[in-house]
Amino acid sequence: MVHNQPVFTDNDPQSELVTLNLGPTHPATHGVFQNILQLDGERIVSGVSTIGYIHRAFEKIAEHRPFYQITPLTDRLNYCSSPINNMGWHMTVEKLLNIKMPKRVDYLRVIVMELARISDHIICNTIIAQDTGATTTFLYLFQFREHIYEIYEEICGARLTTNIGRIGGFERDFNEIAFAKINKFLKDFPVALREFESLLNRNRIFIDRTAGVAAVTPEQALDFSWTGPLLRATGVDYDVRVSEPYSSYQDFDFEIPVGTSGDIYDRFLVRNEEMWQSVRLIEQAMEKLKNEPAGIFHADVPDFYLPPKEEVYNNMEALIYHFKIVMGEIDAPKAEVYHAVEGGNGELGFYLINDGGRTPYRLHFRRPSFINYQMYAPMSKGMLLSDAIINMSSMNIIAGELDA
Repeated sequence: MVHNQPVFTDNDPQSELVTLNLGPTHPATHGVFQNILQLDGERIVSGVSTIGYIHRAFEKIAEHRPFYQITPLTDRLNYCSSPINNMGWHMTVEKLLNIKMPKRVDYLRVIVMELARISDHIICNTIIAQDTGATTTFLYLFQFREHIYEIYEEICGARLTTNIGRIGGFERDFNEIAFAKINKFLKDFPVALREFESLLNRNRIFIDRTAGVAAVTPEQALDFSWTGPLLRATGVDYDVRVSEPYSSYQDFDFEIPVGTSGDIYDRFLVRNEEMWQSVRLIEQAMEKLKNEPAGIFHADVPDFYLPPKEEVYNNMEALIYHFKIVMGEIDAPKAEVYHAVEGGNGELGFYLINDGGRTPYRLHFRRPSFINYQMYAPMSKGMLLSDAIINMSSMNIIAGELDA
């Protein structure tokens, strides 16, 4: 929507600016959020970001829900990589309860979380390509997101909002079909990713549209508390999986890709390399599973791990435990805990204050998109509008993570 009335600045009465309302429902924003831009021709003079269009009060709702009923809320943060959100929350509760996880469960979680990371990066990098006009690469690589969803279906029955896993592990063990699909993905995806890179990495049009655009220094990124691929693209090698290992990531051999200039091109390259590292992690996890006892898919915590459904239907004790766990009738320690995981967009943290009641006293989500997005308007100043659109895509702002 463009306002036809001219806007004049006080310091330059001769310059005519146009106010452009980019969003909240513009297809180029890839989400429900708004930027009110002042344009001088095609160049952005200033901008104001507006959020809150899908604010759902998740943190307040969580104060009225037992632990298990909070998991579906986490699905709806960054819904492009829901399993990372689910498992981050489960690990937060496990830290509160001081639950020690079996290695096999950790390795199964690594497989799912790295598949989710690949899915998240596929979305971001193919959209960057699409916004520069490369529709073929978008459609070609996007099919592997579907293959990842098929793996999710075998594990938990869901695709997008997965509600995957349990406090203490998984609801059930991975079946043979799930492992077969994972192995097929590990065989087919690297071929497609290599082709995707060959079409774009040295493509002159793509480089001209992304290299040197929206460059950010490490100091600027740290000042705005950036994390994830955006921060690593500036040259800072911060990754939660290495700085604060969880789910036995310390047992794995992988690298943290970093850029040099922090521009859109570097963000694209960092995410591509992270997909290669995720494939490497999944391959290692599959190998490590061979050395672990089969059939273990949860920790031994009967007070907080839901009993199998067939037992609930046929055994009174299991039914009682099921009811008590779901309704939050079992006491949890009074404590404050913070746990973070490396989400698709950066550090995804859960700050939990528990007062021993049925529900959290307070739960705060550290959503990386919310923190990363605060820099969008200031960094857009002086940009061409077309560059600002690609910059938004490269930041991978997920509206569900923007408004909790």
